Amino acid sequence: MAGGLFRTKSIEALVSASDQEGRRLRRSLGPWSLTALGLGAVIGSGIFVLTGTAAAGETLSFHSVLHAPVLDLLVYGPGAISTIGRPGAGPAIALSFVLVGFACAFAALCFAELASMIPVAGSTYTYAYATLGEIVAWIIGWDLILEYAVSNMAVAVGFSAYLNDVLDNVFGFRIPRELSEPMIAGGQFTGAWFNLPTLIVLLILTWLLVRGIRESSGANNVMVMVKLGAILLFVFAASRAVDTANWRPFMPNGIQGVLTGGAIVFFTYIGFDSVSTAAEETRRPQRDLPIGIIATLAICTVLYTSVALTLTGIANWTTLANAAPVANALKALGYDTVRQWVSIGAVVGMVSSLLVYQYGQARVWFAMSRDRLLPAVFSRVHPVHRTPHVSTWVAGLAVGIPAGIWDIGTFADLSNIGTLFAFIIVSTGVIVLRKRRPDLPRGFRVPLVPWLPLVSIVFCLVLMLSLPLQTWIRFMIWLAIGMAIYFSFSRKRSGLA
Repeated sequence: MAGGLFRTKSIEALVSASDQEGRRLRRSLGPWSLTALGLGAVIGSGIFVLTGTAAAGETLSFHSVLHAPVLDLLVYGPGAISTIGRPGAGPAIALSFVLVGFACAFAALCFAELASMIPVAGSTYTYAYATLGEIVAWIIGWDLILEYAVSNMAVAVGFSAYLNDVLDNVFGFRIPRELSEPMIAGGQFTGAWFNLPTLIVLLILTWLLVRGIRESSGANNVMVMVKLGAILLFVFAASRAVDTANWRPFMPNGIQGVLTGGAIVFFTYIGFDSVSTAAEETRRPQRDLPIGIIATLAICTVLYTSVALTLTGIANWTTLANAAPVANALKALGYDTVRQWVSIGAVVGMVSSLLVYQYGQARVWFAMSRDRLLPAVFSRVHPVHRTPHVSTWVAGLAVGIPAGIWDIGTFADLSNIGTLFAFIIVSTGVIVLRKRRPDLPRGFRVPLVPWLPLVSIVFCLVLMLSLPLQTWIRFMIWLAIGMAIYFSFSRKRSGLA
């Protein structure tokens, strides 16, 4: 029983399967396109929102034990949980970004080594299949489907709201709320009919992804340039109004504030792992994938730190606890033109994130189907465009329709716990492969194995424990559904059965 569950697929077999006629993807991406994919996924609206929240701090009121972070339950006990203050980092939020970037680098290095060894679609799912066994691969593949889908549902709902704000500010026009808001929010009907912009943008992106990775990558490159331009515009335009008095004291809540701020902004870094989903469409994966992953993380850290220093320099950090701290700070300065362009950059940034995550989700479905863990239809490749068109269209509808009906914001933590779980699997995979297959060529090697991967595992576990208990329960329910599918369908049809 256990031997069947933990059977692994050799790296040679994984690479060979990627060359099968009719299921082979087109290799057309280089290091710049991979870095742009990473930037497209990572830099979204979070840089304009969470920076202010982490700087000013927040007070969390827990209606029940289910809403409390697991770590707080373990430390304080269920009876002590009611309201917990999270001290802000103040201007030292810039240090929080550097600290989190450094911590994420451990996981990024592990992704870089495995991606250079196993240049096959599927990312963490494929790595788990080669190192930890089929049951673990299924669990992480099922987890990735949840991560990408729920994350994009939340982003799509946010896109609709930001789009209305831009239309109002620039053109004085708004899409009627009946067609621009979710039908259900907080478990109650809102009176809206359907959030139409979310479905439309996802269908357009799905069509673009089916057309080809070269076309999709080109569109993403343009969007990345637009949102990078918006960020740089904010930094350089607002830097003229920086008052260094706002940076004193630099660490108003000491190291505790810096660490708390880091826990809040960690989730602005999620997405650099999406570069590895493009392994099978990369021209020179052994060289280009590590460059794309590490460059994404380095560029994001520099940009995040620059925005943090500028924002806390133009406004007192205690005033930044609102939903749009960057826009409101610019409005207070009278920089209305800059504010409009920054808002446009935020909308473009969301579209770019949607594109990359839809791309990654379809590749996970494709890889699992090629291994016969999902129905074979999902691994069909378009005869002209050489893309997994069935997986791409199904993924687009699976995200677009729910996003038009529900407000998915309350489920955003599911994406976070799924990502952290994936990081743990990848870090473990590096240690296992160093022991089992030290002979395999590696385009990139993580230094100080097993210590650096172990640091990554511990860091991710701590962050997972900082998520609410209800997130853990929902995550376990999703995994239970996946296990039922695996034992009733996938295990018997597996290519290794």
